[in-house]
Parts: sequence; C-alpha cells; structure tokens
Amino acid sequence: MTEHSLWRLSRALHRAINERHLDDLAAILDDEIDWAIYGPIDMFPFLGARLGKDAVLETVRQIADNVHIRKLDRETLMLDESGAATMVKCAMTTQDSDRPITARLAQFMQFRAGKLARLRILIDTFDLVEQTLGRPIDLPRIGSFA
Repeated sequence: MTEHSLWRLSRALHRAINERHLDDLAAILDDEIDWAIYGPIDMFPFLGARLGKDAVLETVRQIADNVHIRKLDRETLMLDESGAATMVKCAMTTQDSDRPITARLAQFMQFRAGKLARLRILIDTFDLVEQTLGRPIDLPRIGSFA
C-alpha cells in the first residue's frame, strides 16, 4: 500500500512554514494548482485565491513570515484515492509577538498524479480576528427575539 498524498503534503507544508524549507512542498504541487484560503484578506493578505505553483510558494513564504505552527490536531478526516477533507485545530504563534493563536480549519484537497491540484481552506475567521486583535469584537445587535 502506498502512502496517501495528504500525508506527504502535510509534512511538506509544515516544514515549509516552520523551517522555510520549500523544496518538498514545491515537488508535490501541480504546476497549475488552484489554491484558495477563505478569510479576511484585508487583515491577512496571504489569504485569498492563487493560481500556479510560484504564486502558492510565495503565499506559503508569507504565511511563514507571520506564523509558526505549534500543533495540529486533526479532528475529522476523509480520504479517497484522489482527494482528502479534514477538520483541523491549529495552534500557532505569531512571528512578531510570539502570541498564541488557535484556529479551526476545514480543508478540501484534490490530487492529480500524486500532486496537489486544488486546495480550499475555510477558517473560523471571527475567532481568529478576535485573537489577532487581542480583544472581543463588539458587534451591534441586528435584531431581537421576542
């Protein structure tokens, strides 16, 4: 039985972010990768959509400039031959202040010939923004329940 591409991707991405070693990650990215991390791009400019290996590698460099991954807890995992979906709790620290941040991520990946061809990540952004700001976000009440 061969190793699923998700495990190689996980190791390579972790190493690229924490050690800034991008070679393993570059080797498993499809040249035409379609990559999107959904979140507040005004606050986190490395989020958003990217097309192509070079754009994705630059994005990973930007992520590495901002956070260090401390721990990943995979809560849910579904695999098939050419895809994977996971729910992950990620514990990080910011590079500038070493402040701890946790985020929940839903990840959806498609692989082609053992390489990552498509990635979608949804982040629990409200909690992430509050942690990054260091304070709760005070939202106005939209309506009331009688």
